[in-house]
Amino acid sequence: MKIRQITSDEVLLYSTKLEDDFYDRKAFGIQPKKVERHAVAFANADGGEIIIGIADDKTEPTPELRWHGATDIEEFNPYIQSLVQLNPSLDFRYTFLQCVGKTGYVMLVSIQKGNRVYQTSDNTVYVRHGASSLPYKDAQKIQELAFAKGSTSYEDDLVKIIRTERVIESKAIKSFLMESFPSTDPLDYVVNENLVDFDTLEPRVAGILLFSDNPPANLPRKCGVKIARYETREDDPERDHLKETFTLGGPLYSLIYETVKKVSDLMSSIKIWTVDGLKNVSYPPESIHEIITNALIHRDYSISDDVHIHIFNDRIEVLSPGKLPGYVTVENILDARYSRNSKIVRTLNRYENAPNKDLGEGLNTAFQKMKDWRLKNPVISEERNGVLVVIPHTSLASPEEAVLEFLEKNKMIQNKQARELTGIRSENSMKNVFYRLRDEGLIERVPGREGPNAAWKLRK
Repeated sequence: MKIRQITSDEVLLYSTKLEDDFYDRKAFGIQPKKVERHAVAFANADGGEIIIGIADDKTEPTPELRWHGATDIEEFNPYIQSLVQLNPSLDFRYTFLQCVGKTGYVMLVSIQKGNRVYQTSDNTVYVRHGASSLPYKDAQKIQELAFAKGSTSYEDDLVKIIRTERVIESKAIKSFLMESFPSTDPLDYVVNENLVDFDTLEPRVAGILLFSDNPPANLPRKCGVKIARYETREDDPERDHLKETFTLGGPLYSLIYETVKKVSDLMSSIKIWTVDGLKNVSYPPESIHEIITNALIHRDYSISDDVHIHIFNDRIEVLSPGKLPGYVTVENILDARYSRNSKIVRTLNRYENAPNKDLGEGLNTAFQKMKDWRLKNPVISEERNGVLVVIPHTSLASPEEAVLEFLEKNKMIQNKQARELTGIRSENSMKNVFYRLRDEGLIERVPGREGPNAAWKLRK
């Protein structure tokens, strides 16, 4: 039990803070079952806070009058007991707040995002959406929530419309067994590994993805890779910027390596300005491999969409369907270990040239190699229905350092070249870099070059 003293300004903040995806406030006296509803909703979403003892706007329109504390902290016991008794158990913490000049206590409850589907004591699933905790009563939506959280995986679903022969007689499984388990019968292997059902011999999604010679044709979901090459650096490319597109499919092992090769081939045709002049764009091969592998083996295959890879002049974007599973967040992704598709991960790791041979270290390797190449780290974010990894081709050096290094090896530099070199998008922002170097007496304008042809050189 923890009691914390807060200021009147903090009281006002709690009293006026808008209820949203991560915050709710309720007057003391609310029924414990209603607190359950909001706590479960937060746990099923991205976590959040409930403060009990500060009324919402509808109950009390005046912010200064919204504090309605309990005279004794034991009066909060029914709320705590109600949350403790939930099954599955919530990960929550609570703190009692006091303020000089305010009567009694309020309780702040912090609920963590969980890796399971949680429900109230009356077996109702709620999910937080904005300022509302909405019930999920449709079995399909609850199943989708379980897939998204990683508590169950679509890889375990049976594909009843496909015969097991598509798996055990494929080129993919024959090649795999010949390399890794030459004396093993294909049917014995997939049954023992639970890639097909023991009783019905119906293949699971994982079995199709791993060993069907053409998974997109055998699954009722999109499961391939779409690659688009854009000739631009813009964040929102137009149709005219789209140069070419490719759609790839196949068993996961070969799909990973085929995708990595196609991305590498496309990158080799792009030329950008570097400190050594105009060169073909290049990224650490390990970073490209690890990020693509991660996108394909950890994606949510219950979502009918392909992995999308967009190649720009200054970056690569990899969008993998499905949010981060379980307790994994953008902040802890390099340290957390959670596998949504354990059968896929385990089987791929058994190949002699396993694409995921460094289990749990893939993204760490990608980040380290970018650093070794003096490039900025990839940027990972959760989108509405997927995880986006942006691999920038931007030097770790400051813009000023990059410009000076370029001019040590080249006679002059123009604004466009410098923007490609530094990753700066704005022409005016780039000019400011030049002006700072000029004011330091390090560079000067090239005589006779004005307007769009303006350039800078090292000062003698």
